[in-house]
Amino acid sequence: MSLILDLYPVRWALVLLLLAAATAFGLLIDSYVSLTSQAMLYVLVVEIVSYRLGRLEAAVCAVGAVAALNFFFVPPRWTFAVDQREHLIALVVMLFVAFMTSRLAAGLQREARAARLSEGRARQLQELAMRLSAAAAMHEVRTIGQAALQAAFGTGAILTFADEGNSVPEAAQGICLPLGEQGRVFGMAVIPAAAAQEQEGLEHGRTLAALLAQALWRLELDEAVLAARSEAQRHELLNTFLASISHDLRTPLATILGASSSLQTQRDRLSPELQSRMLGSIATEARYLTVLTENTLQLARLSDPVVELHRDWESVEEIVGAVLARVRPQDSGRRIRSVIPAGLPLLRVDPVLLGQLLVNLLDNALKYAEGSIEIQALYGPGRIDLCVSDCGPGIPVALRESVFRPYSRSDRSGQRGAGLGLAVCRAIAMAHGGILVVEGREGGGCRFRLSLPVELQQPLEESS
Repeated sequence: MSLILDLYPVRWALVLLLLAAATAFGLLIDSYVSLTSQAMLYVLVVEIVSYRLGRLEAAVCAVGAVAALNFFFVPPRWTFAVDQREHLIALVVMLFVAFMTSRLAAGLQREARAARLSEGRARQLQELAMRLSAAAAMHEVRTIGQAALQAAFGTGAILTFADEGNSVPEAAQGICLPLGEQGRVFGMAVIPAAAAQEQEGLEHGRTLAALLAQALWRLELDEAVLAARSEAQRHELLNTFLASISHDLRTPLATILGASSSLQTQRDRLSPELQSRMLGSIATEARYLTVLTENTLQLARLSDPVVELHRDWESVEEIVGAVLARVRPQDSGRRIRSVIPAGLPLLRVDPVLLGQLLVNLLDNALKYAEGSIEIQALYGPGRIDLCVSDCGPGIPVALRESVFRPYSRSDRSGQRGAGLGLAVCRAIAMAHGGILVVEGREGGGCRFRLSLPVELQQPLEESS
């Protein structure tokens, strides 16, 4: 309705229509009411026009109302002449009352419009503050701020950010409001000069700029806090790593050094059985150092968020077969049993990393569990689960997640270790888009379940 009233032809047509309606109704009740009552009809029309339309329309309507009253109802009728002095005074007073009424109604309309504008701006500031409090990135603040500026000042309002340092790029013509203070300026809000002519509009723009600056300052502080926390965690992890790795390196190195030194200087005095035992200790400690070094390097590599895997199409049977061949020397009792069904789809994985994951799981089972160990493959919708199950003492529910943290060990059997094996396994699983969890097993023991996604588009078999 307000859009229709903004059209000038419609506004003047409405004035004429209201005057015509008042005249027609006055003629209809002419024989029942006095001239004063008929004059009140025109006063009512002037008040309506004054409140709904502008000051110019109200003034014209007041003049038209007096002229219509004089022509149609003041004797002598159907002329603009006035035969009695009191009628002339009544017309002058009515014209004055009409002008005063239009002026008061126009002022009331302006105040009502200003009140609605202030209420809308207050509501916009409240909504903007709530949306900015939930913003988690600078591009979100930019989008929210640009929308708020355009809603308040039209499409000519723009929001710019400093490119580098505290320098603010040049922007379009208008009133420039900085986002921030002299010590730290994030950018500026540019509002059209015409939209900011009123003092209230300019203050509203400054408040919008202050809210945006506070949101940007909060994001910068959050980033600084996260960076500081990450740096503290990195230092803590480094200290833990150094403390753990120094102990785990010192012991096998001392064993290797002592055995090799004894073999070098006192070999003639040592029995063949003792020499064989020392050589076995050297081989065992060297193997332990190799596993420790591989896990450390892989964990450092997989900690990179943009790690690049050497993926290829591999069959589960071949991967498990290679892993079993690698673990057999440690499985003298033939405790490991594999259950791999035929016809499983291919996996697009890094075979070296996936093999290391399974080796670590089987090594843990051999060290911590007694009895049989089973590696099993299960095919489900869109995934393949590789499960390593043992009959050991199991892992308490409260510790099942902590065993995947670096340098964390459940210490169930006194076996030594740096606590890196399962952390590397979890990192390898995540790098492949899979998950690795530990579950309880009926009858005792635990099951490590690795779920890997299966791509629907499998490679075509080569024709022989």
